[in-house]
Amino acid sequence: MSTPTARSLRVLLVSHYYPPHVGGIENVVRQEAVHLVRQGASVTVLTSGTPAEVRAQGRGAAGEDGDGVRVVRVAAWNGLEERRGVPFPVLSPRLVPLALRWARWADVVHLHDCLYTTSWAAGAAAALTRTPHVLTQHVALVDHPSPVVRQVQRAVYAVAGRGLLRRARRVIVLNSSVAGFVADHGARTGSVRHVANGIDAVGFRPAGSREERDRARDRFRLPRDRVLVLFVGRLVPKKGSDLLLAAADPAYDLVFVGEGNEAGRAAGRPGVHYLGALPPDAVTDAYRACDVFALPSTTEGFPLTVQEAMASGLPVVTTDDPGYAPYGLDRDHVRLLPRDAGELRAALAALAADTRLRERMGRYSRHYATSCFAWPEHTRTLLGLYRCALSGTPGEQPSRTPVEAA
Repeated sequence: MSTPTARSLRVLLVSHYYPPHVGGIENVVRQEAVHLVRQGASVTVLTSGTPAEVRAQGRGAAGEDGDGVRVVRVAAWNGLEERRGVPFPVLSPRLVPLALRWARWADVVHLHDCLYTTSWAAGAAAALTRTPHVLTQHVALVDHPSPVVRQVQRAVYAVAGRGLLRRARRVIVLNSSVAGFVADHGARTGSVRHVANGIDAVGFRPAGSREERDRARDRFRLPRDRVLVLFVGRLVPKKGSDLLLAAADPAYDLVFVGEGNEAGRAAGRPGVHYLGALPPDAVTDAYRACDVFALPSTTEGFPLTVQEAMASGLPVVTTDDPGYAPYGLDRDHVRLLPRDAGELRAALAALAADTRLRERMGRYSRHYATSCFAWPEHTRTLLGLYRCALSGTPGEQPSRTPVEAA
């Protein structure tokens, strides 16, 4: 059987969440879907949905968004995220027949993270229909504060995760930490590929003038005369929102974008501005409104929000995670710190006091992002990996890595 070209390739992307739900993985899947369609592929996304989203779609039906992506939503209970900050939707039994239906349709199934029931069902469907699957593993084991959550993660990765990783024709990772994790959990030798996420460097860009920055601040009722430190992500301990709140200081204000069980602590405090979850166009304005980006998260490697902040020309203060090592970041221009509130406060205060330092770090951020991250290049790499998965050939590493491009 001949390998389909990009213009005839049918791709099933599988993710536990998808926009309008806010989060890093769903944003990656959305951008992959849109850019695969632009390359000529036919793309269906299998994901969870709220009861209202599923009713609007129609039972078992597939809706199409404005960019030509077919979206199939399965009703899900999302109480674990709402009550405990654990992003794990519990999907209805309709997931199984829908996964089988769309796995039969697809030439290749692309799973995102092996922790979720969407990936388990679609991975099993791919095996039953003999459709090759590719898997992107975004993170390793998350050091969650709950021992129960940590134990559940270990059990899932040891059983369902190991099977999905072992059967995957290609396993995509963002950093060396996750590469080691997937190798320890069953990924076949030679199947692992390092592929950086892309970034929309047109949508995520610095403010073109002081006036544009002030308009963005006015949109969110943020003060014009304060240094603003931005956090974007779920407000949960893994992301470090609690640590950033502990690092609050009179030298700067904190701005939080996102939802989570820490949101109540952020809202209403002096010098803290809680904007809640924002639609994509508003998120880009939030970056342009602020002066510094801070994300003291744990075990995330190179999160998408850090890429967005860099593309937006913001100085970045984040955790010194081993996942950054392959990217060759200049530590004079990106602050990589221990997860300590005192060190975080000192770094942010120093940036708040030094306009020239912020400008220099911001220029580095923008140059690095535009040089190293691009969704069209990411998508072309995906298509190459899909073709290798279909043909059974070993394939090659992407021709340009972030380290080489920097």
